[in-house]
Amino acid sequence: MSQVKLRKNFVKDLVKLALTEDLYPHGDVTSRLLNDNKIITAKLISNQKAVVAGLLFAKQTFHQVNKKTKFIIKKKDGSLVEKNSLIAIIKGNVRSVLIAERVALNFLSHISGIATKTNHFVKQAGKKCKICCTRKTLPNYRVIQKYAVRLGGGTNHRFNLSDEFLIKDNHIAGSSLKELVSLAIKNKRGKKITVEVDNLKQLKKIIGLKFNTVLFDNMSIKNIRAGVKLAKKFYETEASGNINLKTVKSIAATGVNRISVGSITHSAPAIDYKLEIN
Repeated sequence: MSQVKLRKNFVKDLVKLALTEDLYPHGDVTSRLLNDNKIITAKLISNQKAVVAGLLFAKQTFHQVNKKTKFIIKKKDGSLVEKNSLIAIIKGNVRSVLIAERVALNFLSHISGIATKTNHFVKQAGKKCKICCTRKTLPNYRVIQKYAVRLGGGTNHRFNLSDEFLIKDNHIAGSSLKELVSLAIKNKRGKKITVEVDNLKQLKKIIGLKFNTVLFDNMSIKNIRAGVKLAKKFYETEASGNINLKTVKSIAATGVNRISVGSITHSAPAIDYKLEIN
């Protein structure tokens, strides 16, 4: 499992790119109408229950627009908050605050959305089964999306194609499963090997080979339970394939070690935040 770390320069560069979409520093023609000397205090508030995530990006946005703007954090990243919770207080020049507002909230809404949806899955799965994200992420946003998964209590799966061997159905379309697994074992060079199976027959063909994880893909709960019973002495076990909040608890109860869920990154609804100026 790869663990994503946010570097300061990464946050800084991504925020700069986002501000450029608004043609910062000269693009906000409306805010230029306001008194540039006026100092305001604004409250950042959550309009719904959520896991807060992305405050580093929000703070950096206000800082890049005006280094004198104060961003006072009231709830830490990873905090579960109720509706109408005060997340942060912003003090600064009115023009600067309003220029940064939407970009800051967009980062916070998106990252919090992933953390919140992940947390829903984590709670349903229970303490014995890990919820993992996949590579179903927005291009160039994988780092922050996987960061959000961790804040929601989830686990990062491989970050890129080099992290481990993952033999899937499309890989075995032109070769035998057992042959590919044997080749991976021969060439693993310290990397872990995960093998996807979609039926018990495939599993029985490879049991005993020295790989790390067997992935049950789009299998029934009955067959996953049977597969776990066969494989648990030899391998870590994982389930995947169209798993949702209604089914995840039952799948976790089969005894699998982890469940990978693409929707926590590719389909998480944004969290609604607002900025209230006093």
